[in-house]
Amino acid sequence: QVQLVESGGGLVQAGGSLRLSCAASGRARSSNAMGWFRQAPGKEREFVSTISWSGASTYFVDSVKGRFAISRDNAKNTLYLQMNSLKREDTAVYYCTAGYYPSSDPKEYDYWGQGTQVTVSS
Repeated sequence: QVQLVESGGGLVQAGGSLRLSCAASGRARSSNAMGWFRQAPGKEREFVSTISWSGASTYFVDSVKGRFAISRDNAKNTLYLQMNSLKREDTAVYYCTAGYYPSSDPKEYDYWGQGTQVTVSS
């Protein structure tokens, strides 16, 4: 089993930056790729970014390309999401996830964190 715990959320002004962290513990055969999803009030869960185990492959939703960066430190069992030039539209609960392949489909992931709130003010 894998446990994922997000941290780093909070309140930030538009145009500012924030870095989210996801600490992973335990091990599972399918926990290779990791990623981030988000869910805003009244909206469906949305794919944000994902990264392969080695970090060689990364993917982003169009709305965050050029502003967000995903990375991981396998020695520390930690995933990161660096968010720059934040917009009010980025306000959401952000969830860390782990699965076998990088994917934009939440059904492809096996483990999920509890989520961390990110609020961007104007």
